[in-house]
Amino acid sequence: MTRQVFLRATLFGLFAVAVVWAQPAKDVASEMATSAKRLLGALDAEQQKTATIPFADEERYNFHYIPRARLGMSYKDMEPGQRKVGLSLLASGLSRRGMSQALDIMYLEQILFELEKHPRRDPDAYFFTIFGTPGESEDWGWRFEGHHLSLNFTLRDGRIVSAAPAFWGANPANVLDGPNKGMRVLESEEVLGRALLKSFENRDSVVIMAEAPRDIATTTDRRVKLGAPAGVSHADMNPAQKEALLALVSHYAQRMRQEIAESTLERIREAGVDNIHFAWAGGNEPGDAHYYRIHGPTFLIEYDNTQNNANHIHTVWRNLEADFGDVDLLSNHYAQSPHHQPAEVAGH
Repeated sequence: MTRQVFLRATLFGLFAVAVVWAQPAKDVASEMATSAKRLLGALDAEQQKTATIPFADEERYNFHYIPRARLGMSYKDMEPGQRKVGLSLLASGLSRRGMSQALDIMYLEQILFELEKHPRRDPDAYFFTIFGTPGESEDWGWRFEGHHLSLNFTLRDGRIVSAAPAFWGANPANVLDGPNKGMRVLESEEVLGRALLKSFENRDSVVIMAEAPRDIATTTDRRVKLGAPAGVSHADMNPAQKEALLALVSHYAQRMRQEIAESTLERIREAGVDNIHFAWAGGNEPGDAHYYRIHGPTFLIEYDNTQNNANHIHTVWRNLEADFGDVDLLSNHYAQSPHHQPAEVAGH
């Protein structure tokens, strides 16, 4: 099955995506709720039970990015018309580029199947899960998840309070053989990060470890526990580096729908861009195992490319104030982060 065949197979669903993108900007939360209701309405009674879980259930925090069984409505078990409506929900939260990346990440499972012949590699093994009742008066959320893709949205009082955690991965990061040779789903995330590293003449401060970690540090932690930011701060960069750092942050944020990305970036600016830190680990040339993180007062980005001979990328965006919509994270963040602690009084 070539990539072209796969894309043709999803064209019917992508028609719904095009309809969503063609609409003028409006209340995204309301649109998201409408899309979720339409998805549930397209399912039969048994499928609705499979797709829905109470908002208060701990399953809402059970995100992962490995190939495994999941709770929710499997894309594999959906009819073409149901898939169309499901993809419309997905598009309600993502930009064009984000949607394209999501579909390409799913397609990489087909490439892995052709390489490994293992049944767990399946481009349809992704799940829609609705938490609570979509609407404007109650807390609710939804998740789309499978191997290398975990997108989590939480809504409260008719507004989106969180679009995180958001995990995006790619294996192979660079398709080396076959009809899709040269396909690089997360190419910009790698290239832009490396370019920022190489802009530093003295890399002693930015390189925090000589060897890259095996995976992102936060993995699937419900709460981020990294402590104080490491590396070089935006305040200590030259103008070109500052611009490159903020462009990289924007690149990650803009996987999401424009209105969501703009709100996220506005909050980052409010919190102070000078406090954003960039840190690197591992080698600095293509093919070297490497890792970087961008850590600000309100967010964390992690990128890791170490597995499969540094041809297997993991990236994640965490909201330090409201992962999973848990707004109490902000007070926890202030309590745990040294840069928010009051100065000690001499003699005490």
